[in-house]
Amino acid sequence: MQGSLTDKEIMEDMLSTQKSVTGMYNTFSNECTHQPLREDFLNILREEHNIQASVFTEMKNRGWYTPAPAQEQMVNQVRTKFQGMAQAL
Repeated sequence: MQGSLTDKEIMEDMLSTQKSVTGMYNTFSNECTHQPLREDFLNILREEHNIQASVFTEMKNRGWYTPAPAQEQMVNQVRTKFQGMAQAL
C-alpha cells in the first residue's frame, strides 16, 4: 500500500512526539504558580517520561535507535563541571 508508514517510521514519530510533550510539560510545571496544578503537571510529566522510555527501549531493542555511548572522558568532564557547580552553591 503506497503512502503507508512503516512500524519504524511510526515509532520514530512517537519518540519525537514524546520528546516534545515532555518538554512542554516540563515548561508548564516550571512556570506554574498554583501548587496543586503544578503537582498534576509533574505527575503527567513523569508518566510521559515513562512512555518515552518505553518507546526508546523498544526502538533500541529492534535496532532502530542506537545512540552512541558516551566516552568516559566526556562523562568525567561533565561530572567534574557539575561537582564544581554544586560546591559553589
